[in-house]
Amino acid sequence: MQKINKNVVLALLSLTSLVFLLFQLYYYKFYLSQKNGAVFSKVRGSQSGQDSTRWHVVRKFLGLISSHNIPVYLIDPLILGLVDKDIEQIRSSPDGPSPECKYFCAPRDFTTFALLDKTWKHEVGLFRTAEKMGFQWLKIINKDPRLDGMDDLSGVEIPLHYIFKLASHAIHLVVFYERSGNYLWHGPLRLKQHMDRKFVPFRKLHFGRYPGAYEKPELLLVSIDDLKVQIPKNPSSFLEEMLHSRFLECRYREARAFFQLYPDDASLDAVEFRKKAKSLLHLAALTLNNLGVKFWLSSGTCLGWYRQCNVIPHSKDVDLGVFIKDYKADIIPAFQKAGLPLKHKFGKVEDSLELSFQGEDDVKLDIFFFYEEDDHIWNGGTQAKSGKKFKYLFPKFTLCWTEFVELKVHVPCETRQYVEANYGPDWKVPVKTWDWKSSPSNVQYNGVWPVNEWDDVIQIY
Repeated sequence: MQKINKNVVLALLSLTSLVFLLFQLYYYKFYLSQKNGAVFSKVRGSQSGQDSTRWHVVRKFLGLISSHNIPVYLIDPLILGLVDKDIEQIRSSPDGPSPECKYFCAPRDFTTFALLDKTWKHEVGLFRTAEKMGFQWLKIINKDPRLDGMDDLSGVEIPLHYIFKLASHAIHLVVFYERSGNYLWHGPLRLKQHMDRKFVPFRKLHFGRYPGAYEKPELLLVSIDDLKVQIPKNPSSFLEEMLHSRFLECRYREARAFFQLYPDDASLDAVEFRKKAKSLLHLAALTLNNLGVKFWLSSGTCLGWYRQCNVIPHSKDVDLGVFIKDYKADIIPAFQKAGLPLKHKFGKVEDSLELSFQGEDDVKLDIFFFYEEDDHIWNGGTQAKSGKKFKYLFPKFTLCWTEFVELKVHVPCETRQYVEANYGPDWKVPVKTWDWKSSPSNVQYNGVWPVNEWDDVIQIY
């Protein structure tokens, strides 16, 4: 009898353990996993559960921001690249169910959206709701460069990036701010010391390694994989803009140190010249942008931006650089139409082209055209009275955006090397006497124009 009781007890214990184990599996699969975002059922047309997870995370995020009336738009380069191929079909497609999950199920670690700062309030409620939906989130803040200036380095911090993580996927929300040059800017993603560097694979983020500058996009509401989302109206243009969006801030801290050594010229003449130079630069930028000609701050204008965040008052001109491949025959008539007569034209398109336009009073605009060789870039100069040619060599460089005199404008990304090539290691020391034929560190004699070409390559008006 005692033996039977033991077997019964053992059987009951085994059965109880099995039932409890089955209950735990059921509870995890149908409650905890859904609450924490660990497992999602497959979405129509996806190839795997992992594909489905990405779609569901995006859907939950869009539901989150919609419930708080926060307008965001898609800037994920991988998805926009796929969308761009089908943009006409997407624009014309009805809002019915998609036969497959083609875009938001594409393999990636993140999905990236943009948020315009002025379109929402930093509500604590958003993050509480996010947590209730199973999201973990991280906010990255840094200083607001819009508040910096020669008189004050504010140090005020603003939110730049948000990361919302659910299951194995994350949403990267990039915050864009309007700047005084009438463009949008996002800051770098720099983690504070106390932050979890393993929260997501930050190095894989498409936005955040550098600050970026963008034109204000026109948005289009579309249905993608059964999800309503705003995208840039022209995805290919946005993707091209993204490739060249890197932004450099003016170096106010270094500029303040410069002016402590060399007090700024605050005379009436200096103030008046800077005002005219700013007006001329804005007009030149408008003219070249309308022509689709890419340009950058060069020579003394670039030095002024890099060294002292302002126009150098004794320079007496505005200097721009243009790659010769971007030259257009419409440049001269366009500037003349804008009220800037041609002052001189030296060289020719094939060699050492240089244009100079007359601005207000004695302020002129010089446009230097740059030629690319295997290991360097150069622009030319011509002495009118002798026909002598000169050549200025620069290490190869790329172009970044900056803000200068309330204008979004290009400068060489490798600015220090560019400036040092032109002005030597003592570029921090102001020089008021400057001979363009001998003073630059990178100048080389480059022969003489043949006399029979002078009428074409030396034109003075």
